[in-house]
Amino acid sequence: MTTAHQPAVKTLAECTKAILPVRDALDILSGKWKLPIIIALSFGNKRFSQMAKEIPGITDKMLSKELRDLELNQLVKRTVYDAVPVVVEYSMTSYGKTLDKLIDELRHWGSLHRKRIIGREK
Repeated sequence: MTTAHQPAVKTLAECTKAILPVRDALDILSGKWKLPIIIALSFGNKRFSQMAKEIPGITDKMLSKELRDLELNQLVKRTVYDAVPVVVEYSMTSYGKTLDKLIDELRHWGSLHRKRIIGREK
């Protein structure tokens, strides 16, 4: 039995069980560019060139690679419209939109952390 002053002891199995899904999520979202791409698409559907302009520093090659990876993980949808010239548009899937709360929490934590660290430097 634990008291208010004594935290419950967690087992190695519980620790491992907690780490695995976090590692899975980080494997899919890790890297410099995936979250900026997801954030850009959270503001609406975009063409490749629009995203390239909105995400400073990303190369076309890297944007293409990361979009393919996000599509493979069912977070982003690529739609090709039959037009002349061909129009390709990217959007978040409904599954990708399940990341909205997570990204909001990361943004919130990042803002607090930035204030804390910068505030300490003064």
